[in-house]
Amino acid sequence: MEEHLIVSDPEILNGKPIVKGTRISVGLIIQCIASGMTKEDILRGYPTLTPEGLEAALDFAARQLQGEEVRFFENRPS
Repeated sequence: MEEHLIVSDPEILNGKPIVKGTRISVGLIIQCIASGMTKEDILRGYPTLTPEGLEAALDFAARQLQGEEVRFFENRPS
């Protein structure tokens, strides 16, 4: 998994895990999938989201649900 693509910043969406470089949360992506959107639909609907970012978010969510410890990084300005 591209762990570095999932980050958390208390200043963005109250620290929810997001895809790095976007304001797209892992939760939003899961909601899109649950509503019947395909990966292609999601990528078209969110042009700042890359295929790698989408896959990282799905993998992150799956691992969380399986009870694995999943690390994500605090997004700090350089």
